[in-house]
Formats: sequence, C-alpha cells, structure tokens
Amino acid sequence: MTEIEKLGFALQQFAGLSEDDFKMSSDFWFVKNYKKGEFYNLRGTVCTYFGFIVEGVFRSYTIDEKAGEEKNVYLYSANGFVVSFKSFINQIPCDYFTQAMTDASIIYIRYTDLLSLYQKSHQWEKFGRLLAQEAFNVTMSRIEGFLLKSPEERYLDLIKQHPDIFNNVPLYHISSYLGIQGPSLSRIRKRLSGK
Repeated sequence: MTEIEKLGFALQQFAGLSEDDFKMSSDFWFVKNYKKGEFYNLRGTVCTYFGFIVEGVFRSYTIDEKAGEEKNVYLYSANGFVVSFKSFINQIPCDYFTQAMTDASIIYIRYTDLLSLYQKSHQWEKFGRLLAQEAFNVTMSRIEGFLLKSPEERYLDLIKQHPDIFNNVPLYHISSYLGIQGPSLSRIRKRLSGK
C-alpha cells in the first residue's frame, strides 16, 4: 500500500470518506520527513497543518519551569494523526511543543485547504466535525486516565493505542507520559510480563 493509499484508507475508516471525496483533496496533501528531534510545532506558534503519520513517533510536551523538566502530554504514532488540536482547530498559539521522537514521515494538509474542502463537500464537513470530537475525546481520555485509572491501567491503555511504542521510545519518555517514575514503570512491566 502506498503512502497516499494508507492515508485514503485511514480517512475512510475515520470519517467514511469515499474515494471521490478523497480525490477531491489529492492536490492538497504533501509529504514531509522529519529527523529525530525536529519539531512539528513550537510552543507559542499556531499549528497550521494536520498530519497523517506514515512512519515514526511524535510527542507533545510542555516544560515545567519550576522543576526544569519536560512533561509529555500526548504521543502520536504511525497510521494515526499528529496535530496540536486546540491550536489547529481554533488557529491560536499552541501551549506545547510537538517533536519527532524518531525519524518520521507524514502526509499533511494545510488548515486553509481543509477549510476549502469543508465548503465544497458535506463529507469533508463531517470530517471536520469528527476531528473536533476526536480532539475532545483524546483530551478527556488523558484527564480521566489520571483521575480514574491506576498507573497499570494507563500503561495498558498506552500499549493498546501505541503497540510498538516500546520499540521506538526511551522508557523515561513513557514514564513521563504515564505520570509515573521510571522504577514504577519497570515494576509494572515486570509484573505484567509474568502474567
């Protein structure tokens, strides 16, 4: 499957876009490659494009100025979307950095091109609504995960959402994302591998 076919399949699964709907957007998608450590979006800038990850892993993080440490907020992996949702949807400055954690490749569309698709097609308009709902769901899942779930449950959710994450990302980034210390993550992994 080519990169563009993967994208078409993902959009069909996500929003029910037909082949014709997808063809309508074909001139608006561009490929971009990232080296490990390069930024998709910087804190304080407006996210102006929406990406589909062909390969690689990204993270969104903030810096705790008092503690002097980075805190991972979101993780994005292959065959999923990468976007600073709030910044992109509202076209306001982003509250965090989004960075490639590995060499990565995305196919992206600009905000202005997406708006023009919304005006041309009800299916693309539906895509926009579903994108806003996804932003809400991702954010609520993160908040509820910290309020209602144990570290072990958050770990299992992470594996379900990003099955290859441990092959690509250092453990300290994963422990930051889960909100636990490294030794606790090691204990959880050891306990679950024994089951």
